[in-house]
Amino acid sequence: MEGLAAPAPTLMDTLCQVQFTFTDAIRKAQGDALGMLGFGPAECGYDVISSGPYWRLRKYRSADGYGSADGQPSVLIVPAPIKRPYIWDLSPPVSAVRKCLDHHLRLYLLEWIAPAADGQPAGLNEYAGVAISACVAKIASEAEGAKPFIIGHSLGGTLAAIFCALEQQGAKGLVLLGAPVCFSPGSSSFRDALISLFPNGLPEMEIFPGSLLSQVSALASPDTFIWARMRDAAASGIDLPAFDLRSRVERWALDEMPLPGQFVAEVFELLYRENRFCKGTLSIHDRMLGPSCVQIPALAIVNTADEVAPLSSVRPFLDAMPIRETRIIEYSGETGVGVQHLAMLAGPQAHARIWPQIFSWLDAHRRP
Repeated sequence: MEGLAAPAPTLMDTLCQVQFTFTDAIRKAQGDALGMLGFGPAECGYDVISSGPYWRLRKYRSADGYGSADGQPSVLIVPAPIKRPYIWDLSPPVSAVRKCLDHHLRLYLLEWIAPAADGQPAGLNEYAGVAISACVAKIASEAEGAKPFIIGHSLGGTLAAIFCALEQQGAKGLVLLGAPVCFSPGSSSFRDALISLFPNGLPEMEIFPGSLLSQVSALASPDTFIWARMRDAAASGIDLPAFDLRSRVERWALDEMPLPGQFVAEVFELLYRENRFCKGTLSIHDRMLGPSCVQIPALAIVNTADEVAPLSSVRPFLDAMPIRETRIIEYSGETGVGVQHLAMLAGPQAHARIWPQIFSWLDAHRRP
């Protein structure tokens, strides 16, 4: 891949990394306290069946055997690497994982893990190419060669789309949940604010602390990550289920995940600033990747109340794909979830109205 130069941190960069690494530990302790009060995740059982230096592949199991029967379609979940993956499995009423298992799917999840302090640099190639490719190959080997569907949320969806452009026959179909794939100026207020905040690039670090990423996101979109959360809490009033849900989301938000500095720099420069993927100029393995390379059915779910991944950050990409089997489902978000960017994973209305449509789409594209 035509990547960026390896970071060469200055003294100030190093001090910044130490400060935010300490902040990561404080926020994790706060999250653990919420967990002790009963707001931790209630995850389904799983086994780790493969792993790499910055990822593990989970295979989910359930008491009634759902998700493991022969002949059932496979699904690989690709979460955003910025946080822990249990936003997909917060509690039984709002668990996308449980919904998939109840729909008799063979379910897998790519769990991103924190980079080692002495680990090798990793960028878009290692995340979107190497890691997802290894997971898809393992899943296909368990399903007699049948390719899985891939479902990705936020940046996880972006990485999944890059993989599908790189390996055009690697998946049966692609589902994007609040996943931006077009980063042209004006495509989202979040994108424009992020670029204006850092006209010369993000701080150079070998490991980028999670709390620094959270602070950067809040600076780029304070309404999304601060004020909207306060309005949501006020609008929910004394609704106890909404209070429980928001508390679980807050516990998840405090569970920071550091990332390789090279990966963060490439996402910022090659995607957000230069929009290479949507332009068709993202180079991985000496190939230029773009919408024309994604040749499998694709479904995108867009929350119209989400500033991070609005319709304008998705539609231009899907319109430029050569295949006509694309669909966009819009919904208007909901109160009680804290952050609208998470509503399609954690929102009760999304689970009642949107996920049945996702499963209908998967069922319609189950053909070999």
